[in-house]
Amino acid sequence: MIVPTIPGDGVRLRGLRPADLDDLVAGYNESDMRRFMAALPVPFTRSDAEEYMHELAPRLFAAGGGFYAVADPVSDRVLGGIGMDRVQPGRGQAEIGYWTGSWARGRGVATAAVRALSEHAFRTGLARLELLTHRENALSQRVALAAGFQPEGVRRAALPGHDGKRDDVLAYARLAGDPPGPVDRLLPDLPGGELTDGVVTLRPLAESDVDFYVDLHSQPDVVATSVPPVRPSPEQMRRRCAWAPSHWLAGDRADLVIVDTATGTPTGEIGLYYQEPRTGQAMIGYSMLPHWRGRGYPTRAAQLVSLWAFAETGIARLIAGALPDNVGSQRVLEKAGFKREAYLRSRLPGAGARRSDDVQFALLAEDLLTEGPRMDG
Repeated sequence: MIVPTIPGDGVRLRGLRPADLDDLVAGYNESDMRRFMAALPVPFTRSDAEEYMHELAPRLFAAGGGFYAVADPVSDRVLGGIGMDRVQPGRGQAEIGYWTGSWARGRGVATAAVRALSEHAFRTGLARLELLTHRENALSQRVALAAGFQPEGVRRAALPGHDGKRDDVLAYARLAGDPPGPVDRLLPDLPGGELTDGVVTLRPLAESDVDFYVDLHSQPDVVATSVPPVRPSPEQMRRRCAWAPSHWLAGDRADLVIVDTATGTPTGEIGLYYQEPRTGQAMIGYSMLPHWRGRGYPTRAAQLVSLWAFAETGIARLIAGALPDNVGSQRVLEKAGFKREAYLRSRLPGAGARRSDDVQFALLAEDLLTEGPRMDG
């Protein structure tokens, strides 16, 4: 069987060779591979690699798909792998999957490989390609968006997981007629990865923040002002941290940790919820650990988020709410430039079957232009 060589931007897709086996074994034994590919043998041995080369790859090609080494076009060393499976000729559809070795990451290898194989698939008659990825796998989601695959939703229990469970995955797809280039994002990355005014620093919430997050959301007054006012379960809090990068990439939410710049200590959180992209309106909310209150940190955080949102996104209006008796939160919003607009009766779910009123504030982009932010804490 003759495997076509497919050129890409800084990569070359070709058939597997015996000289590739050591890199194949190394790549499939990396921890993140085992985390997101539960069906892999553990450990992945050289005999498994030989089976991939001599049995799996020919079987995929025979079914209309393929399994390629992603190689450096100069040295020919394997940088990763990419495959096309579950081909449905009647629908002109297939599924694409990929991996990159740790020795080749940060160079755009996966994105270049996905683009190259996608274009090859469309040239040879396919009309639609699907890409499935775990919600925790933000790096894979970045590749999908950069390669022009658009998010389509959640596939429940779509892939086998660990311990006999099945995993939900995010579905992305690209059509033959889609425009070239990456998919536009509603919420871009922070410039330099963070926002700071020298006193507080805001950085994205990450999976490693779970202990801090559990501490924060176990505080009685934080729970009381949450919507709904119920302490999240340990699994819900783990998911909130693990899924935060995915929500940011999807453009529906940006979760940020408020860090004391001088010590690097997490002190609270602030979130931006982009609920109405069509109207350009988003909402912010924040919480602080008791020890760090009274220092003006949430005001500074709200100002930093507002400046970023108005400058870097399509957001034109920010809203925020506070319980009527939460005078401290209302003061934070006023000092951050928000103006009180409404008193909404029985808007929020409260404890038990009760509901709570909500005091609504708003900030417009022009407010910052005419008045400027107040950084007095």
